[in-house]
Amino acid sequence: MPQAIPDPNSAHHHVFLGQAHETSERRTWAVIWLCGAMMVGEIVGGLMFGSIALVADGLHMSTHAGALLLAALAYTYSRKHADDPRFSFGTGKLGDLAGFTSAIVLAMISLLIGYEAVIRFMHPVTIHFGQAIPIAVLGLGVNLASVWLLGSGGHQHGHSHGHGHDAAEHGHGEEEHLITTERGGVVLSVFEDGVPPRFRLRGESVALSPATVSLETVRPDGVRQQFAFADRGDFLESVEEIPEPHAFTAKLRLSGTDHVVVFTEHEHGAHDRDNNMRAAVIHVVADAAVSALVIIGLVLARLFGWLWMDPLAGIVGACVIASWSYGLIRDTGAILLDMNPDRKLTDQIRQTVEASGDAVADLHVWRLGPGHLGAILSVVARGGRDEAYYRTRLARFPALSHVTIEMGSHDATASANH
Repeated sequence: MPQAIPDPNSAHHHVFLGQAHETSERRTWAVIWLCGAMMVGEIVGGLMFGSIALVADGLHMSTHAGALLLAALAYTYSRKHADDPRFSFGTGKLGDLAGFTSAIVLAMISLLIGYEAVIRFMHPVTIHFGQAIPIAVLGLGVNLASVWLLGSGGHQHGHSHGHGHDAAEHGHGEEEHLITTERGGVVLSVFEDGVPPRFRLRGESVALSPATVSLETVRPDGVRQQFAFADRGDFLESVEEIPEPHAFTAKLRLSGTDHVVVFTEHEHGAHDRDNNMRAAVIHVVADAAVSALVIIGLVLARLFGWLWMDPLAGIVGACVIASWSYGLIRDTGAILLDMNPDRKLTDQIRQTVEASGDAVADLHVWRLGPGHLGAILSVVARGGRDEAYYRTRLARFPALSHVTIEMGSHDATASANH
């Protein structure tokens, strides 16, 4: 019977928060304080000076601050409870839950804006341009400041998983693979740091000769390419350059023995995205977009008497917000339902395991948090390999933060089928 082997890293931690988690948390709270101050100022000023429009915009700002409060609380709670053993896979998904909730709120806001715009088409109201335009400009300014505060930290895609491996780095640099031979270990890498990309082969305790080394790449579309090697002193280097993309199976022959290595392109996918911050940004960007549309509509209505421009701007804004809300609901809902977050990466994981002649009987990949993926593999081994061997091969995928491997032998599987 196959035996489930848990991930040894699970004994250390289950913290699957994004690298910029605390920075995002601080920025979100800063925006809340900005919106809160604006809200109080507008409501107090409106009551003091008798401007119902100013009071109404202050109340609108309160809904805006409330939505951001949801994101900030999600950041704070997930950080404080990151090590809570009650969460089997950590609190990394709490941001996605908050993002999903914010998306629902956005959808409701778009419906309310659309409803109000239709009513104003049917029953036009008197617009006080002298008050409405300055308030809209002020609201736009606050929203633009909020966008700057949320986004000024930049998009940090890197992440650390505490696994202690640096075999594969994001971007173009060097991807190394350790190959174990009877005489010792050799390292095969793609090197492209400031030079055209070429293979490099370095022996840890093995003397290498270009005469006894050859390599062939096989790409997913079946295209093959042969590579010869030249001696560069401390290492061997391929004479031919490696064309993009660097996603292929490499068949390395050392002294008559073949070794199979799978190279993958490491790209940032949807699993890197912080949907809690994304929801917060969408809230302020949506509000800024509506403010801009309202300003345009009010100016045109005042200059040309086109009163219908104001409700038209509302309908356009409602459609834009609804579109963003749908995208956020779709993406966060898929994460909450543990849908496969990256089919391409899943295929690469399968190819990596099966490159040595083994078979993947079952494979599940899901998202644990921003930049963190979990995987469960059922491997049918044809040799005497153990789960540590496959962990070493899968270490080239930095996004895999929690891996459980179930081992089964080919003979046992064949007997069970009979």
